[in-house]
Amino acid sequence: MEDPRRVSPAFARNAEPILTVLDRVLPPVGTVLEIASGPGEHAVFFSRNLASGRYDWRWQPTDIDLDNLTSIDAHARALEGREEVLLPAKHLDASAAVWPVERADAVVCINMIHIAPWAACAGLLRGAGRVLPKDGVLYLYGPFKRGGAHTAPTNEAFDASLRARDASWGIRDLDDVAALAAEHGFGLDDTVEMPANNLSVVFRKE
Repeated sequence: MEDPRRVSPAFARNAEPILTVLDRVLPPVGTVLEIASGPGEHAVFFSRNLASGRYDWRWQPTDIDLDNLTSIDAHARALEGREEVLLPAKHLDASAAVWPVERADAVVCINMIHIAPWAACAGLLRGAGRVLPKDGVLYLYGPFKRGGAHTAPTNEAFDASLRARDASWGIRDLDDVAALAAEHGFGLDDTVEMPANNLSVVFRKE
C-alpha cells in the first residue's frame, strides 16, 4: 500500500528552534491546539519532546486538508502507544465561525498565514481568542514584514512568488497581525529571530 505520510521540507530546519521557544513559553500542563498541522511531523516531534517529566501535555493537531489529516495520524503511529499525548487529528478551517475544539491552553500555528487568505489569519486570531483562557499563549511561526518592509531580500522574493500563485496570499506585516490580535484580546509578548529569516511571535491573552 502507498505510504500516506507526507513530509515538509522545512521541518528538519525549523523543528528544533521552534521547540526551544515552545519549551520556554508554553504552560507546563494542558492541551495545545495546533492549527494547520500540515503533514504532521511537527505534531509528532513536539509531542515526543514536550511530553517529559516537566510536562503533562495533550497535543491536538488539526488541518483543513483531508489528506494531511490522514498523514498526521500515520505519522502519529511512530509514537507507539502514546496516543494519550498526541490526539487524533481533527478537520478545522481556521476561518470558520465554529471550531471542533472549544477550549485549549495554548494555540500553535506554523507557516500558515502567508499561504492562506487574510481571512484565515483573521479567523485564527478570532478563534484563538474564543478558545484560550486569560494568559493563554498564541504562538505563530513564519516570515513577517516589519514596519511595512521585508526583513530580507529572500523574503521579498518569496512574497512575490506567493502572490503570483494566489493574489490573496503573501507575507503579512507583523504590525497588522498584532493590531488585529489586540482586537481579540491579545498582547504581543515576544518575538524571536529564527532560521531562514522567520520569526517566532508569541501573543498572550490579556
